[in-house]
Amino acid sequence: MRIKGLLLGLLVFALGGCGSDVGGPGEQQVQAADETVLIETEGSDQFAAETTPDANESTAGTITTSAPERPGATENIVLAQADPIPRPESRFQLGKEYQRLTPTQPTSSSPEQVEVAEVFWYGCSHCYTFDPYVEKWLTRKPDNVNFVRIPAVWNPLVKFHARAFYTAQALDKEDAMHTAFFREIHLNGNVLDSEAKLREFFGRFGVSDEDFSGAFNSFAVHTKLQQAETLARRYRVTSVPLVVVNGKYTTSATMTGGYETLIEVIDELVVLEGNAT
Repeated sequence: MRIKGLLLGLLVFALGGCGSDVGGPGEQQVQAADETVLIETEGSDQFAAETTPDANESTAGTITTSAPERPGATENIVLAQADPIPRPESRFQLGKEYQRLTPTQPTSSSPEQVEVAEVFWYGCSHCYTFDPYVEKWLTRKPDNVNFVRIPAVWNPLVKFHARAFYTAQALDKEDAMHTAFFREIHLNGNVLDSEAKLREFFGRFGVSDEDFSGAFNSFAVHTKLQQAETLARRYRVTSVPLVVVNGKYTTSATMTGGYETLIEVIDELVVLEGNAT
């Protein structure tokens, strides 16, 4: 029985998400089974002072490493009644492999498109592991799907990385730099926790210091960060990576039991929403 418990704990850890109990560059806190493990990492202590949301802030946008809370039985009944569209035969179940957002949230995509949004953080090892699955899926996604990325923003370091993402987007470098961000942090051990480090990193992709500073400190990037904070509350983000389909359904590897199954659930929800448009 102890061996089975250990294996279950390892599985929960492997498929979990990164959250607000992850510290700054000096340490990462992850929870597996009943143990809390602190992993020392190199990096500046620039953001070490604040690693969890302020107590006065809304808890709707906080992140945890544990599996998301499941709605109660009463809520499931209400959600099923709120979605009268006939469902095709499936081995995936509402309330198990995916959840229903109520009310449905508006998206940035056109009405004839199905929006698939990934909420992520560059410093999250689970997001890094999921990224190749996403990249492979993007090569075959249906034409009616609009894929968007939404960075998490729950503490200073995470928000700093979100600002870096939107800076790359503003400079039309998102496609070239997205996977490179992950590799720089997780393979090269460069936390990218200061403007100087980011400026050097952007320079490798042909971005001048002047262009980087202009975009990084722009009103457009600031506005994007505010929008990301709003979406985190609306989507009730409790862990990353999290996938939101058409502002209506949320799913994750924690819910599905693995990244390959997560992709299958995304495909099915896309078909479901495509039939509804």
